[in-house]
Amino acid sequence: MKALITGDFGEVIEPFGLFSAWFEDAKGKEPSDPEAMAIGTADADGLPDLRMVLLKEWSEAGFVFYTNADSAKGRQLARSMQAAALFYWKSLRRQVRLRGPVELVSEAEADAYFASRPREARIGAWASQQSRPLESRFALQKAVAYYAAKFGIGEIVRPPHWRGYRIVPLAIEFWAEQPFRLHERIRFTRAGGAEPWSKERLYP
Repeated sequence: MKALITGDFGEVIEPFGLFSAWFEDAKGKEPSDPEAMAIGTADADGLPDLRMVLLKEWSEAGFVFYTNADSAKGRQLARSMQAAALFYWKSLRRQVRLRGPVELVSEAEADAYFASRPREARIGAWASQQSRPLESRFALQKAVAYYAAKFGIGEIVRPPHWRGYRIVPLAIEFWAEQPFRLHERIRFTRAGGAEPWSKERLYP
């Protein structure tokens, strides 16, 4: 198993280059959905909530995913505009944790990504009242049929409740499995999105 960082600890001064290298490894070796990440939020009582989503874009500006703003996670995000995320690449025995404030992507960004989705997925975004009680599978199929007929062969615009969210990380931790559970951990932190990173190793 490769060490987390070869050579001196000081060689790595910021997290995005390391994430890029690990993400490229995952895209080549993880058999299914290397972009899958768990998103953690909290409800009005502070109880944590967790679910899997797909990373759709990332840069030094942050990590972007899309969802229904009326869903449980959308409502929880609206309350605090903070989230945590976890990537776990089992094939590589690596994980990356990050957390920080959340901002909405621009309307233009959301429109562009929505337009790139398969037509059936765009219809589904209109038909699904995500996280709401569903009386039967037939009710969902009926809603899909309704919107398929409504849009016909025309353009399917983005629903107003379908939004993009960007996590702006203030902490990013890299974890790599090592023998005898003496895993490698390195954490980068910063005070704000424009601030420099500090780094430290952590006990496993």
